[in-house]
Amino acid sequence: MDRTQGQDEQHEQPTGGSAPAVPKGPAVSTGPAVSTALAPGAPAAGPARVVSLTAGDFTLTVNPVDGSEIEPLRPGTEPGRPARRDAAARAARDSAARPPVLPGPAVPARPLLEREEERERLVRLLGRGRSVRLTGPAGSGRSALLDAVADRCAGLAPDGVVRLSGYGHQQPGELLHALYATVYEAERARPGRIELLARVREIGAVVLLDDLEMGGPALDELLRATPECAYLLAATPDTRAPSDHSHVEEVFLGGLGKAECLELLESGAGRPLTDEEIAWAGDLCFASEGLPLRFVQAAALLRQRDELNHSDEDDEEEEPGVFEGRPRDAVQVPLPTLAEGAAPAELLASRVSESARAALRIACALGGELPHHAHLPALVGDTHADTAVAELLACGLLTPVGTRYRLAAGVARQLEEVGYGDTASEEARTAARHYAWWTGHASVVPERVAAEADAVLAALAGADVVAAVLLARTAAPAFAASLHWEAWERVLRSGAEAARKAGEVAEQAYFHHELGVLALCEERLDRARAELETSIGLRGALADKRGTVAGRRALALVVDRENAVAAVSPPLRLEAPAAPAALAASPDAVTVATPAAPAAPAAKAPKTAKPAPGAPAASEAPTAKVAPVAPGARVAPVVPVSAEAVTRMTPVVPVTARSEPPTTLSEVFEDAFPLTPKPAPTPALRPAAAPAPSPGRRRRVLLAGAGALTVVALGTVVSLALSSSDTSPPAEGPSVTRTPTVTAPTTAPVVSKNDPAPEPPVSAPPAQSAVPGQSLAPTPGRTPARTPSRRPSATPPNSPPATSVSPPPTTAGPSPTPTETVVPSPTATTQTGTATATSPATGR
Repeated sequence: MDRTQGQDEQHEQPTGGSAPAVPKGPAVSTGPAVSTALAPGAPAAGPARVVSLTAGDFTLTVNPVDGSEIEPLRPGTEPGRPARRDAAARAARDSAARPPVLPGPAVPARPLLEREEERERLVRLLGRGRSVRLTGPAGSGRSALLDAVADRCAGLAPDGVVRLSGYGHQQPGELLHALYATVYEAERARPGRIELLARVREIGAVVLLDDLEMGGPALDELLRATPECAYLLAATPDTRAPSDHSHVEEVFLGGLGKAECLELLESGAGRPLTDEEIAWAGDLCFASEGLPLRFVQAAALLRQRDELNHSDEDDEEEEPGVFEGRPRDAVQVPLPTLAEGAAPAELLASRVSESARAALRIACALGGELPHHAHLPALVGDTHADTAVAELLACGLLTPVGTRYRLAAGVARQLEEVGYGDTASEEARTAARHYAWWTGHASVVPERVAAEADAVLAALAGADVVAAVLLARTAAPAFAASLHWEAWERVLRSGAEAARKAGEVAEQAYFHHELGVLALCEERLDRARAELETSIGLRGALADKRGTVAGRRALALVVDRENAVAAVSPPLRLEAPAAPAALAASPDAVTVATPAAPAAPAAKAPKTAKPAPGAPAASEAPTAKVAPVAPGARVAPVVPVSAEAVTRMTPVVPVTARSEPPTTLSEVFEDAFPLTPKPAPTPALRPAAAPAPSPGRRRRVLLAGAGALTVVALGTVVSLALSSSDTSPPAEGPSVTRTPTVTAPTTAPVVSKNDPAPEPPVSAPPAQSAVPGQSLAPTPGRTPARTPSRRPSATPPNSPPATSVSPPPTTAGPSPTPTETVVPSPTATTQTGTATATSPATGR
């Protein structure tokens, strides 16, 4: 991207401002001295830097030796309200935020073509206080347009124009801190989040945010935090768009027309174009869609072609063959092809100096980041390598990003395809060792290290574990002292991982301690506790008493903060349900579990026989399963173990008038969701299983069982007596058939006095009685008799069986005369569905 070069001359000094430089001495010389200075174990000259900062409510002392120490602010040392910078201070800081002036020949300024309409529109929207998002592809001239807009908006806002770089920022936190540091004078102080939001809310400025990489909720948070600022956001089309309710205007920046492309190409070449070059430029304009970056690179191709073709007058006047044995033929370099013009990085790199090509290899190894030009002589091994940055910038291979330069869009990929990335590991290792020496040098201030943060992080990512641990150990204190805490956290995490892989336990403990201190400063208490406990454990294994004490002090602050937060918002105390006094005072109250969902009320059951003497009552039987509580039964309240473990159960929608609050879950559901009972048909009686007797009533149970066996034996005797006679039917005793239906008599039979008295039954020997549940073989030609079934009956065991007296059967003829018959009891005929009293007249 083209940019107007109007920087302040203070950047020409290699040791001042924000431009980092290699300290004087053997480190800046070439040859063997360079390799000696870049040794991984080279000690840093001078004492260690110890810096005291104010971070929110804490005083942070950055100690590169044993780790940072943190303590609360002492009374009376709280920082006051920060003062705003004046216009001169803002201008100085704005010039420091631009790329430095490069040594060597000055790069000519490039004109801003066909952008007047977009510039006027942007200035008009910013003057109204609207935020605008300028969207354009890489190489469309967004940075140059931002420079032109900044000159027109200098007096629109009380805090002037603020330049920020959004490259590498996915969250608005660091951008808000950068905005705060630009407007307010707060040296060695980093405000807490509450104070930060309160101060940036008062800032009224035009903020130019180039290379934006965030959108959506993150961008909304940035806009909400600064309501008095008007933003001009420059982003590519693939950046996430802002939300719909953010009210950000959208301006799209397209390519140039053919006439403007030809004008830009002619201005870059420094001469008029030939017809062949005009035709070639027209095809290039169509292929590249008019991107200005392509024509900056095309102009560099034309300049290199002119140098190779000896187009200067001095070369034409030189006599051929003076220093050669034969005449020299003229070398004519043709125009690049259309493919070379669309991807010119390989051709441009092949025609630059050797130092420039070495700088390109370093940039490819560092992910596109180019180190400051003051570092190139030590990294390349050439004292004049600092001029390579200006050479590459003139060719369009570099683009400015904040205070530094990096490879232009698409250049890194094109160079890696032709082998510039083959030595990436070696170049990254060399850069990591150099930065490890440089960042630890006492003469390098933390602000210069922060300006080189992206290159340091890139070298850290590509180096081996040994060089990465050394670089992270020396760069972390510098990033902490410069208040560039995003880079500080990234360095600490990379260093902890490298130390783990290298087996450096002491260094790993240091990185975890610093991460815990950083998390405590940012009020992330859970993360701080985890990191500090890990550091204390590692240092305890190493018997590092001094480091362990520093870690325990920081951990004590974490505990104090957690207690303070707990005191502000106490935990929810749950109250147990109130129980009635009568039930609570009952000594034999037991806990009764209720079902999760309320059951529908059962219909009124028919009256059944009383239980046998000695059988345990239903309420006295042990509870084996959860069952609904019968109406009127005594139910004890649920007594919780702790008063904080049970909540008071209150109905959500009280629809029933209840005098007392519900105490069980079933009552809660009954109040909230009442169920209207529907009349249900009377179910058939099913015998209920007799409850198991308790050990104290075993004697009564045995007596009841003996009585039941006696009744069964008596019934068996009567059945055998009825089946033993062929002529005389039995006068008493019912016979049981297999008919499953029960028919209750509706009318009583007529009793006649003329019927003869029934004959007494013939008793069978007791030896032929069967055990209950065992059936006897039926007599041929007779109705088979059945012993009582195993299924328990609703009739009490001690009650005598119901009998009926019927007349003897008749063989044929008219209907029999009325006989005297005993009306059976309704209970005996309707109690079960398995036995039926039949008449001997029918035999069925």
